[in-house]
Amino acid sequence: MSQPRPASVSIDVGAIVARTLAPLRPNLVTRPTGRAVRAAIEERLRGAARSPFVSLIDFTRIRVLDFSCADEIVAKLLVRYMKADRPRDVFFLFRAVGEVHGQSVEQVLRRHGLAAVCDDARDGFRLLGSVSERERTAWQTLEMRRTIGPAGVADALGTRGDTLLRRLAERRLVFREPNGTALALSALSTSNM
Repeated sequence: MSQPRPASVSIDVGAIVARTLAPLRPNLVTRPTGRAVRAAIEERLRGAARSPFVSLIDFTRIRVLDFSCADEIVAKLLVRYMKADRPRDVFFLFRAVGEVHGQSVEQVLRRHGLAAVCDDARDGFRLLGSVSERERTAWQTLEMRRTIGPAGVADALGTRGDTLLRRLAERRLVFREPNGTALALSALSTSNM
């Protein structure tokens, strides 16, 4: 039985903040605030129709994202959903992680030895966090191509290509179909559908 391609769910963090925390203050600056936002995101993830899916966590309407909130929201989501006993089969993309939020996100990812696919809303998707140069190059190649089938891995990525794609999939930075086809998460997100 083949695994379906992931569905896509977009979550607007600004809407969560406006609805549940502080409608007039789009700032995420305390650890309790970060926990509350993460809890609201996880509630939304529980309601998703099917697994696997790609969740686009959108920070567009957030003005300030401090280190503690980035740790609570970004790092703790990734850690929880990377485990084998994760509650759902979710892959994450983070939108609007550019100059304003990028430094906090980058720091927490590196501190935890994690990486994430982020869209800075200007230059497109990129990897932030801890990745080797080979992983980054393989990811960038896949990102440009959107998909690489099993027969094209060696041509696109060299003799270690399959190992690199497997590692990126284990880190949940790409999606691999059972037949070995690799797909860029950005190609599966609502922003590109």
